[in-house]
Amino acid sequence: MTRVEVDTPHGLARVELHCADEGSAVLMLGHGAGGGVGAKDLVAVTRAAQAVDVHVALVEQPYRVAGRRAPAPAKQLDAAWLAVADELAGRFDGLPTVFGGRSSGARVACRTASAGQAVAVLCLAFPEHPPGKPEKSRQEELDAVEVPVLVIQGESDPFGRPSAGPHHELVMLPGTHALDADLDGVARAASEWLERVLRPLA
Repeated sequence: MTRVEVDTPHGLARVELHCADEGSAVLMLGHGAGGGVGAKDLVAVTRAAQAVDVHVALVEQPYRVAGRRAPAPAKQLDAAWLAVADELAGRFDGLPTVFGGRSSGARVACRTASAGQAVAVLCLAFPEHPPGKPEKSRQEELDAVEVPVLVIQGESDPFGRPSAGPHHELVMLPGTHALDADLDGVARAASEWLERVLRPLA
C-alpha cells in the first residue's frame, strides 16, 4: 500500500493506493460523511477488486485530512474528488477508471461520473433519503449517471432503498447502512460486477 497526498482546490486529500499485480483499471472509492476509508465494506471491496486485477485508490476527503468531522459542501467534495481523479489519471496513464464509494462517497461518485469520465460507478449503501424523510429523495443523482452503476444496499438500511434503472443494478444484502453483515456478499457482488463491466474495455 502506498499513501499519496493530492493538492485540491479545498486542501490536501490523502489517497491509499492498493495496487493489483497487473492492473486493468482503477477503482476510486470515497468514504462516508462521518467515517473513513477503513470502513469494513470499503476494505472488503478493495480486496475483491485487487483479486480481479483492479487497482484501488481509497480517497480521504480534505475535510477529514484536516481533522474535521462535519462534511464539506457537495461542490467542495466534488471538486476535490475530481482533482484526485486527474492526479490518478496521470499516474495510471490511460487505464479506465471506476468511481465509487459508500454513502456520501457514493453520491460524490455519481455526481462527478460524467465530468471525471468514469466508465462505471459502484455505490455502497447509497443514501436514497435521510432517515425518516422519504420525500427528500436523492434518486435523481443515480438516475443521472449514464454509465453502468451497481448499488449494493442493506435490506434494513434506514436511508432507504434506491430504485433500479436502465443503467443501474441493485443488489440487496442482509444488514443496515453499515453494510457489514455480509461482507463476503459485498465482495462477491463487487468483483463479479467489475469483471463484467470492465471485460469489454480490456
